[in-house]
Amino acid sequence: MNRGKKITDARAKVDKNVLHGIDEAVGIMKELKFAKFDESVEVSVKIVHKSYQNVRGSVSLPHGTGKQVKVLVICKGDKQKEAQEAGADHVGAEDVIEKIKGGWIDFQAVVATPDMMKEVGKLGPVLGKKGLMPKPKAGTVTDDVKGIIKELKGGRIEYKADKSGVVHVGVGKISFENAAIIENVKAFFNQVLKDKPSDAKGNYIKSVFLSSTMGPGIKINHKGIER
Repeated sequence: MNRGKKITDARAKVDKNVLHGIDEAVGIMKELKFAKFDESVEVSVKIVHKSYQNVRGSVSLPHGTGKQVKVLVICKGDKQKEAQEAGADHVGAEDVIEKIKGGWIDFQAVVATPDMMKEVGKLGPVLGKKGLMPKPKAGTVTDDVKGIIKELKGGRIEYKADKSGVVHVGVGKISFENAAIIENVKAFFNQVLKDKPSDAKGNYIKSVFLSSTMGPGIKINHKGIER
């Protein structure tokens, strides 16, 4: 119950109806920290659009996520050596496809070369459910394995709106310097605006909240973080 009291006390110090500047919001989030682990910094953006499934994209965070991302590359021939030299954690072809079918899933990102997609496509029931299926639009179906591995290792994240129209992502760790958190938040938020569907009209962004894993949501004046 002690943890519950800490959360309750932290939430009592934040008025969700008050808009805060991004600098102020990050300061409040850190002041209210009570967890003993290095919490993730999370951003939730409520958008307004008739079809939320069309709201998705990716962004490379300038200061990374603070997490180690294990990358699997499914490819053949010389591309395997290229992937290994670029820092891929796992590299293979039909052999890793069979391992995945058997339940192996020790990775957080999957890249595939175009020539392997016929076989990789059979993994849809497994990878699709976890949001790990390589996709051309996301750049994870490519012959440029070196480039995409660098992006994924360097802080690239994918996002999409859920059924209620909320885009929720982690943008770093609470141990990051304030300036790094702010730059990551701005990079993500402005990418969401850039990826705005062409048929979205009026006020596309309804609200933006910042929080740590265990902390309360702090409402941000999103007009102040637009470029």
